[in-house]
Amino acid sequence: MAESLDPEAFNDFLDSKPGWIILTTIAPDGYPHSVPLGYFRDGDHIYCGCVDHTTKIRNIEQNPKVSLVIESGSTMSDIKGAMVQGTAIVRRDPASVLEIMRKAAAARGVAEADLPTEPRPGSAYIDVAIERRISWDYGT
Repeated sequence: MAESLDPEAFNDFLDSKPGWIILTTIAPDGYPHSVPLGYFRDGDHIYCGCVDHTTKIRNIEQNPKVSLVIESGSTMSDIKGAMVQGTAIVRRDPASVLEIMRKAAAARGVAEADLPTEPRPGSAYIDVAIERRISWDYGT
């Protein structure tokens, strides 16, 4: 039987980055649209970098409710996962993109002197405010 992760274990699991996080948005026709993205957590927000004006961005602009899921393990006895449900905002203005890029680089261990100084053209970040946390751990 799966057990839920406590809040600290939940954040630790997200921060361990066992793989790509899967972002699910809802298309105007009502179908889910799920894509893998790189991510990092900062407090109660998850940031996903992407190219602006893509399907996921357009979906968020029409319906900001999203879910994110990450899972690790290969057998029923060691599967662990975390799902976040929240409201997304697209960050595309150059100052915000640069600030988030610098946070992302710092989270990866990039030295202060090597942090980005300009945003990448055409870049955007999806900023998801965590509203619900759902988890499972079959290894406990």
